[in-house]
Amino acid sequence: MGASETKAKRNARLEDIAREAGVSISTVSRALNDSPAVKRRTKQEIWKIARAHDYDFAQHMPQGPVGAEATIAVIVPAPQARETRVADPFFLELLAGIAEAARERNADLLISHLYPRSAEDLEFAMATSRATGMIFIGQSSLHNAFNQMASRDDRFVVWGAELPDAAYCAVGSDNIAGGRKATAHLARLGRQRVLFLGDTEAPEAEQRFRGYRQALEDAGLPWDESLAVSAHFDVHSGEAATLAAIDRGVKFDAVFAASDLIAIGAIRALTRSGRKVPVDVSVVGYDNIPAARLVTPRLTTIDQSTALAGRMLVSKLIDSQGGKAASERLETSLLIRESCGG
Repeated sequence: MGASETKAKRNARLEDIAREAGVSISTVSRALNDSPAVKRRTKQEIWKIARAHDYDFAQHMPQGPVGAEATIAVIVPAPQARETRVADPFFLELLAGIAEAARERNADLLISHLYPRSAEDLEFAMATSRATGMIFIGQSSLHNAFNQMASRDDRFVVWGAELPDAAYCAVGSDNIAGGRKATAHLARLGRQRVLFLGDTEAPEAEQRFRGYRQALEDAGLPWDESLAVSAHFDVHSGEAATLAAIDRGVKFDAVFAASDLIAIGAIRALTRSGRKVPVDVSVVGYDNIPAARLVTPRLTTIDQSTALAGRMLVSKLIDSQGGKAASERLETSLLIRESCGG
């Protein structure tokens, strides 16, 4: 590099960067100050030009994806016939686990705004993404679509239920064993009629329901269809489902909910109806979200290690380039708190 070229670089002005980037001077100024008003892609282009001209700007400015071993996109499929809830506490805990694992592997992490509902949506997401691979949080009703996609492009893993005919890599908790542990604990406490709350159209909840049924059978406890009540994965749905069961005259002295949010809703409904938890009704949830430790009474729940899940998802994606990784089920544990009374 000649002396004149070096001098030109060092004498670069905002006007020069703006002209080369094809944007206004004010946009360049905002980008160099990492303003959220400038799109990320525009910022990165401006940073690249500024560095090429040795333009002196904030030393803390991120260097972009240069040097990263991989770029991982995280996508949350829309639940059955409902708007997705990215703010679900368990999703946020799992996302934190994925982010930490990506950092350890020197990988960039992108959160996609796409909420696929069909095979076409999945194909579009894979075809248009620049990520090295994708992590889908939840299967929703897309199991068959994932199978179809895996035959053409296996650069993805799914957090969800391990299904026997899956042609793709799925990582998730042992939902059947988790459902069995929760229900067996209620049986050991002497509870006789255990209400199940959950959306069995969702693969994970369906497996938790199967574990629940197995534990009832093992304990010799009765079951009838009135004890299975549909509820989506949120507090309001859990509350409404429990109140509906009470209004129909369903007799129960325990609740196993397919998620902690549903369980918290159930506790609210029981309190509103004058029933005491755990004196009259014991309640067990699933997920061990932070709120489970904060509600009154504190919620007994099935714990899933989101830190381990994050490491497993990232590892499966990065380490299996060129071939499908094996699916894996993670162990669960029962955390006993006050909502069961024992």
